[in-house]
Amino acid sequence: MSINKRITLQQAAEIIKDGSRLTFSGFTIWRRPMAIVYELIRQHRKNLHLIEVQGGSHSEFLIGAGCVDIWESCWIGHELYGKYGANLSRKVAEKQLIVEDYTHAEMMFRFAAAASGAAYGVTQTSLGTDLRNPEYDMLGRAGLRDGVRIPKHKYQFTEDPFFGAGPQILIPPAKVDIAVMCVQQVGEEGTVRINGQYYSDPEVARAADITIVMAEEIVPEEYLRRNADQNNIVSFEVDHILECPFGAHPTGMFGRYDVDGPFLKDFYGRTRTQEGFDDFAKEWIHGQDHMSYLEKLGWPRMLKLRANTALNYSVREKKGGK
Repeated sequence: MSINKRITLQQAAEIIKDGSRLTFSGFTIWRRPMAIVYELIRQHRKNLHLIEVQGGSHSEFLIGAGCVDIWESCWIGHELYGKYGANLSRKVAEKQLIVEDYTHAEMMFRFAAAASGAAYGVTQTSLGTDLRNPEYDMLGRAGLRDGVRIPKHKYQFTEDPFFGAGPQILIPPAKVDIAVMCVQQVGEEGTVRINGQYYSDPEVARAADITIVMAEEIVPEEYLRRNADQNNIVSFEVDHILECPFGAHPTGMFGRYDVDGPFLKDFYGRTRTQEGFDDFAKEWIHGQDHMSYLEKLGWPRMLKLRANTALNYSVREKKGGK
């Protein structure tokens, strides 16, 4: 008999305790679990440790709200809707947040190591760069490398013992407490089907102790078994599921709705100061739930974003050009 894994949006946020090590599905401005991010901000979550292949709009919202103490990744921003993470930059300048920097490839290797249960990943991608300067081991400088929740070392050097390929860098697996995912479909027992690029989602699901999947729709497992080769994550790797239409907004959901570019540009422009962020959060996050958020956005706006099912993107807005 299958276990009922269904939870509510509020329950999903409650599972994520203060101080949790978190990672996420998606890529920059695609398939980010924004509805859960908003709920974490409403519940005033604190001291979060984000470990992600790359940051994005979801990270900027959590960081601006003061929910994050440590961010481990390689890049953050909103792509063409905001070139860099203004909230991250502000918090670092004010010494309110620690950034631990790795290359993009190294973050992927770290999650692959964690997903496979390996003791470390191996790479050459940052040899000769300042990323390997001990002065920039920020968690080490803060005295936080306890070897329990945070690895004892940021990296270690070794030599290739097999083919003499020269220096290698050993990097720690990306061990996280919770992976928070946003996808198109999840089965009643937890099987995940992602349409379009699935990025590092299979690895982050396996790397986490707990995996929460928020989907546009919950569907029968029997339906997903008809074309099992299209599924990406097996049910036993998923602990909790919830249904939340438009849960990725303002980021996009391939085949369902486009990125809300004007919303992200407005966020980027208004939140370069803490006062600006607080004003934005008061308008769009606090004092409401997901349904009232969608009502405030309005159906004309959401219908404009809705993807054409044949093309997988909206045809209601001109693409490209200046």
